[in-house]
Amino acid sequence: MNYRFQNLLGAPYRGGNAVVVNNTLLISPVGNRVSVTDLLKSETITLPCQASTNLRLIAASPDGLFLFTVDENNRCLFINLPRRAVLHRLSIKYPVADAKFSPDGRFIAVAAGKLLQIWRSPGFKKEFFPFELIKTFADCNDRITSLNWSPDSDYLVVGSKDLTVRLLYLNKGKNKKNGYDSPGTPVQGQNGEDGNDANLRKRKGFDGKVDELDEENGRYLHKMKWELLKKNLFMQTPAKLTACDYHKGLDMVVVGFSNGVFALYQMPDFVCIHLLSISREKITTAVFNGLGNWLTFGCAKLGQLLVWEWKSESYILKQQGHYFDVNCLAYSQDSQLLATGADDNKIKVWTVSSGFCFVTFSEHTNAVTALHFMASNHCLLSASLDGTVRAWDLFRYRNFRTFVTPTPKQFVSLASDQSGEVICAGTLDSFEIFVWSMKTGRLLDVLSGHEGPVHGLMFSPTNAILASSSWDKTVRLWDIFEGKGGVEKFDHTHDVLTLVYRPDGKQLACSTLDGQIHFWDPLQGLEMFTIEGRRDIAGGRLMTDRRSAANSSAGKCFTTLCYSADGSYILAGGSSKYICMYDVADQVLLRRFQITHNLSLDGVLDFLNSKNMTEAGPLGLIDDYNSDTEEGVDKQTRDKLAYDLPGSMPNHGRPIVRTKCLRIAPTGRSWAAATTEGVLLYSMDESFIFDPTDLDMDVTPEAVDAALKDGQTRRALILSLRLNEDTLIKKSIIAVAPADIPAVASSVPFRYLQRLVEALADLLDKCPHLEFLLQWCQELCKAHGNSIQQNSRNLLPALKSLQKSITRLHQDLADTCSSNEYMLRYLCSMGNKR
Repeated sequence: MNYRFQNLLGAPYRGGNAVVVNNTLLISPVGNRVSVTDLLKSETITLPCQASTNLRLIAASPDGLFLFTVDENNRCLFINLPRRAVLHRLSIKYPVADAKFSPDGRFIAVAAGKLLQIWRSPGFKKEFFPFELIKTFADCNDRITSLNWSPDSDYLVVGSKDLTVRLLYLNKGKNKKNGYDSPGTPVQGQNGEDGNDANLRKRKGFDGKVDELDEENGRYLHKMKWELLKKNLFMQTPAKLTACDYHKGLDMVVVGFSNGVFALYQMPDFVCIHLLSISREKITTAVFNGLGNWLTFGCAKLGQLLVWEWKSESYILKQQGHYFDVNCLAYSQDSQLLATGADDNKIKVWTVSSGFCFVTFSEHTNAVTALHFMASNHCLLSASLDGTVRAWDLFRYRNFRTFVTPTPKQFVSLASDQSGEVICAGTLDSFEIFVWSMKTGRLLDVLSGHEGPVHGLMFSPTNAILASSSWDKTVRLWDIFEGKGGVEKFDHTHDVLTLVYRPDGKQLACSTLDGQIHFWDPLQGLEMFTIEGRRDIAGGRLMTDRRSAANSSAGKCFTTLCYSADGSYILAGGSSKYICMYDVADQVLLRRFQITHNLSLDGVLDFLNSKNMTEAGPLGLIDDYNSDTEEGVDKQTRDKLAYDLPGSMPNHGRPIVRTKCLRIAPTGRSWAAATTEGVLLYSMDESFIFDPTDLDMDVTPEAVDAALKDGQTRRALILSLRLNEDTLIKKSIIAVAPADIPAVASSVPFRYLQRLVEALADLLDKCPHLEFLLQWCQELCKAHGNSIQQNSRNLLPALKSLQKSITRLHQDLADTCSSNEYMLRYLCSMGNKR
């Protein structure tokens, strides 16, 4: 199965700067990945490329084509944003505090410790050494904290930790030795003379004195005098200013404070336009978009990004992921919605195609442990450790029924029969299964017999038999409707962690603590075969382990299973960085997915590096940050918070990579995994596969006409769809021969399907070729039926227009046929009379 990474849902914003590209694209770091949000289309995608650790800095080129990202280990990626691909990699020796592209896009300025490095931007050229260090400035006495370019790319303003600001003048004359424009060489004179002339090596500084150029360092020797134009006190004591951005066109500045307050000022007099509080936590990023009408704020402690329009005082975007681990998933029956429940007591429902959350339920008072979509798609069930099972209405977005027990219990599993009349939930503490009526909400029965927590619960897809698994090393089958209680028990040698039915109900799979997957025939009560998965899922050692991943026995078992839609393969995941896909018939490993390469998480490295192990423990857990500054104290306090208490985590709260839940979409074309980093979506949809036709640079109306003239109707249609010219699209549709319609329709990429459907709907209203156009509609439905079903919400306007046109034509034909029928009957009757 050719599944590819599609998106990342539910991952919170953890810090780093946000960037707005082309006025509408919001780019922000999410763990070790980059998230791109289209603010106009309300769509979010996550790039498939990964950094080695969490990202802390992002810079975008002026044209929005390239991204320069820096992670916690100062390793940089140069990313092609439209292609979602990494072009080049770079490692920087010193900690990077800031990085920015020059306005002309040719250079990248990097603040690395006390050094300012100027790198040449690689661009699209293929080179053996793509990054070339042009110049290094070592003028600062303390580490550089921020930098900015002048609009003409000639100056750099650099601020450092010692509260000094420096202006660096970068000439970009022709360097004969290297053959390219580079900073640090004399500038071309205004009269056209060579900038290397001695008369042009002097200029007046801000104080009127003459500055002489130091050719070796590429800067003027005389230090300019700065004049303080305006000083403003924000009156936010004891809060500190934590984020700031300036918009030159509007002459406005936005500032964010550590108490969650932000302010918008008109410069240069600091006239306050807005002063609002969005939270009680520190604002970590604040940025204008290109037009200056939208403001983006980020709060790392809340895991939230906000986009606010200051003129209308309204939110454009208000998305927040799950702040704690996601525990459970559930797909809707049409595979368009995905529900997630987490340890933050919240339930979120996402649109799979757009990656946006459209509703959040927060009535639970403890962690959400299980979710289940009803067959109608309009009802969602949830179980929680707070002792309640709740039913949610996805039309009115409310909790319309709550199922409780006589005494409080902690629920960890949930199931519903095919009719939706019976709800069952398994408990963690009392080892019982409770049965309720969906219509009345009354408790119908309590099933007892297990001697351990009931972590697995599922109804058979074909009958009313309920299967349950428990840590008491058994799987039990229950006949609820006949009142027989337990009808079968399957014994195992180790604790049973989870179970799942095959979609046809003829096979039952369960995983045990020894790393095996057992397959049972529930009708005969016989074990069919087992799959040994200990070696397959083994991988990744914890930071506190003194042995390699291969020699460690921790986590070598599957805690979640899921069958494919046709039952031919099964997905298995657990406390490991791997998700395994097995062929059920041959009991072989088909593929192993590594969910992350993020070294900021524990359990990703496989091998033990003995130089990082000391007598005091792992080197990475020793606090050697000895700074006496306020930032250092804040960092030490944050890192040590609650981790030295009894019962605290031995790795200082470092997240451990694991997979808690796996679900395959009912259509079988995608699946989701609830992991430490969020919900990973994998898909085999063609829209995420590279399309080589996009490499054509000559997409013009003339090219469409030339293709039609040569009889290349398929190429002409795709070119016209890319141009989005309505006249050319219709012309190309009509030019396709009826015999070629199936081949041409199947070759159209899905992302152009909406334009094609809209053109067909318009042609049906105006074109007389009715049968020809109906054949087009039929072949499109045959070729793209699965994609249309999965993305019906996005295609709904175009599909409704097409349906309206076909319905109108059907009605016109029906009226014409009826009229002709009565006319023929009248003529026949008149002929008989004669």
